[in-house]
Amino acid sequence: MDSFYCREEELRKLNDRYEDGDFECIIIYGRRRVGKTALINEFCKDKPTIFFSALNTTDQENLISLSRAIMSFERPDVDSAPMFQDYDAALHEITTLCKDNRIVFVIDEYPYLAKAKPAISAMLQHVIDHTWKNSGLYLILCGSSMSFMENQVLGQESPLYGRRTAQFKIEPLDYKETAVFHPERSFEENALIYGISGGIPHYIKKLNVKTDIDEALLKNLFDRSGYLYEEPANLLKQELREPAVYNAIIRAIAEGASRLNEIVTKVGETSSTCTNYLKTLTELGIIKKETPITEKPGKKTIYLLADSFFRFWYRFVPSNINAIDSGRIWKSYQRTVKAYFPDFMGITFEKMCRDYLLYYADDLPIDLNEIGQWWGTDSKNKKQVQIDIVGTPVEGKEYIIGSCKYRNEKTGVDELTLMQEYSSVFGKGVRYHYYIFSKSGFTEGLQLAADKGEVTLVDLEEMYT
Repeated sequence: MDSFYCREEELRKLNDRYEDGDFECIIIYGRRRVGKTALINEFCKDKPTIFFSALNTTDQENLISLSRAIMSFERPDVDSAPMFQDYDAALHEITTLCKDNRIVFVIDEYPYLAKAKPAISAMLQHVIDHTWKNSGLYLILCGSSMSFMENQVLGQESPLYGRRTAQFKIEPLDYKETAVFHPERSFEENALIYGISGGIPHYIKKLNVKTDIDEALLKNLFDRSGYLYEEPANLLKQELREPAVYNAIIRAIAEGASRLNEIVTKVGETSSTCTNYLKTLTELGIIKKETPITEKPGKKTIYLLADSFFRFWYRFVPSNINAIDSGRIWKSYQRTVKAYFPDFMGITFEKMCRDYLLYYADDLPIDLNEIGQWWGTDSKNKKQVQIDIVGTPVEGKEYIIGSCKYRNEKTGVDELTLMQEYSSVFGKGVRYHYYIFSKSGFTEGLQLAADKGEVTLVDLEEMYT
């Protein structure tokens, strides 16, 4: 399980730039646990590297840590080394080291360093402009605070603006990439592992599925000694000053509150307070805002948990705390957790289906511009409508309309009829291409409609192969 999985394209691009021999300033960012440091470590494996991981502490402590990183590169056999007088001296030493050598210099958790030493971005800008740009230095700045990296490193107001030579936003793995960790598992098992982990490599490894998923969950999540049991609390404590309020907001959304007024009512804070907290959670990648596709953000905007692991944890752990504490969760697990997997997997399966259309489907009938879901009022029939997938074209008036069914029974013709009825909300003069995704397959009647070209059917096996 310690092998390096996926990220081949990012690794190839990093190596191509290394082989060119030119100065590089690479920005790598993404949410915590997504695999940024693993990618960097894999890239640096056979290269001369100064690896400095910044700490959430004072500038003096970080200077000591940076000094050790530089000195351990110069004198790997020496346990102790003198500290540089200041950051200018440390950066000057790196300038000297890279004068005749191709060296990788990594600053991991760069936002911590910038918080401790606010002038560091301007200092780096100065040394890049005056010396490093003509050297063989390969600089990597990495961070987990996405808002900081996008605004304070990549943004126009940053001293480092225009100095980057490439940037990589590391996203969670998709469902097919997640399955690489467990090729021996069935399609349904790998879908569930993806739903629980959200495609975060760290969580896939810590879930540590060996014999079956139920055993892995009971051992590593539904147990106070399990690593994943403490993960949401630890992550919130690490990132936030008032985790209790954030915790309440996340739980409110996990329990079904999606609109701001519903969240405010459940949490018991003011609207403006909740809005600020929601903004922070969005920047951390824990929640997301969604609006019906084809519409602008407004009254219909809802909040959802973007982090699937958080959604799983908050859905099942708080309601089972007493059983976990008493060591009796194994008795109620089938009834209180496993029985609800199909319901929990609904949102995950919708994302899997959208990703299939975006990245893996062959010969789509249109060039996709956007893909998402739609909800609102069908004015003709005067009822609320929700459509799982709507794909809009780059040009023209042809839409993809999709339905996603993660159920234990086959999907029938009635689903196609419903989709045809719902699609009328987009008006006249539009041509529709219907897709139905089903975990458990399709009835003969629906298969016959597919044979006539009325609908495209995709089962779980086809999504993975």
